[in-house]
Formats: sequence, C-alpha cells, structure tokens
Amino acid sequence: MKRKEIAQVRIQISNQELSVQTAIHEAGHAAAIYLGNKQRQLPPVFFQIVTKVENSQAQPLELALNCANGMARIDGGRLIHTLPSSTAEATERFYPDQKLAYERAFEADIINLLVGPLAEAMYIAKRDDEMINPYLVDLNALHYYGGSADLALVNEYLECLLEDKEQRERKIAELFFAAYKFVSIWSHWRAIIGLANYILMSDKSIIECEEAMTVLDRHL
Repeated sequence: MKRKEIAQVRIQISNQELSVQTAIHEAGHAAAIYLGNKQRQLPPVFFQIVTKVENSQAQPLELALNCANGMARIDGGRLIHTLPSSTAEATERFYPDQKLAYERAFEADIINLLVGPLAEAMYIAKRDDEMINPYLVDLNALHYYGGSADLALVNEYLECLLEDKEQRERKIAELFFAAYKFVSIWSHWRAIIGLANYILMSDKSIIECEEAMTVLDRHL
C-alpha cells in the first residue's frame, strides 16, 4: 500500500478502530519503557497512561502523545527529563562510564518513542494480512501511524546526541532496527496486545505505572 493510500485509509477509519490503534500505540510505548529499559539494565522510570482525555490539546505532552480522538496518552516515561543543547557539553565533566550510561539512556528514550508507531504499524499489517518489515515500513512511514509527534521528539534527541548529519542518519537507522526488533519479538507483542486490551476495557481515567507493569508481566 502506498503512503498516500495509507493516509486516506487512516482518515476514513471508524472511531472504534482508531481507539484500538491508539491503544496499541500507547501500549507499545509502555512496553518499551518497562520491558525494554529493564532488558538494557537501565533504571526504572515512572509513567502513567492517561485515558479518555476530554481535551487532549490542553494536556502536556511527554512521550508521544496526543491521539487523534483524544483517547489516551502516556505521561512520563523518559530517562532524559530535560534535553541539553548537546550531550558532548552535558557530559564534559563525566567519567567515561557515566558518559556511556547517559548516551545509553538517550538511545533508550529514542527506541521507546519509535516502538509506539511501529506497534501500530504492525497491528494494521496483521489486521490487513499484509507483510511488514523495516524496509516496507521505514522511519518516515511512521508519520502515517500516529508517529509525527514521536518523530519530532526523536529529531530533538538526535540533534543533542550527534552534531554530524551522517552520524545521526546512521544512529537513527540503528535505533529504528532495534525498535522494530523489540516489537517483532512474540512475547513483547503479546504483552503489547494484552495491555492495549486492558486500556480499551478500563473505566479509569489513569492507569498507574505499577498497574500497567503488572498487566505487561502477566501477558509476557
């Protein structure tokens, strides 16, 4: 399916289906924040899933997230709370191991941002019985899967992380493939689907961090 066709289909989908896609998107972020960071032996980070937002335009955005129907977003979830002008400047007085840990946190946040729209893309491909791989759905295609805000923040991260454009392109390619690999692992996908269903069935306005992690662990 061509990108223009994808965009047209996205506009025409029902509110119910949009809610499903949004839940998958947010569950993808949450799974990456919790499971991905734990696998990389990074510090745990707080997040919560805010559901059924009446006026999403008035809400602060952190990890990705206004959905088109105002249904849900994730608050928190970032290891790097405030982006510096550059990581080189921020880590100038760091010891080598501290600098490495800081850069790993940067990369983890980027991967976690990418997992949301990639999860939505994978859901749509499975729903429509279509093939999906990192070449059919590339980085720019994530705009068509609710990823515009995610990609804008990813670009901010990359500009802080690396000054050289070619280095940024190599790094984002590396992190994109890492995000795709995370989503494509069956146990991760099962956990994402489990949390998405929980979001859709919840009557709460906020799903707390511990609650979301328990759901992910149960389905993992």
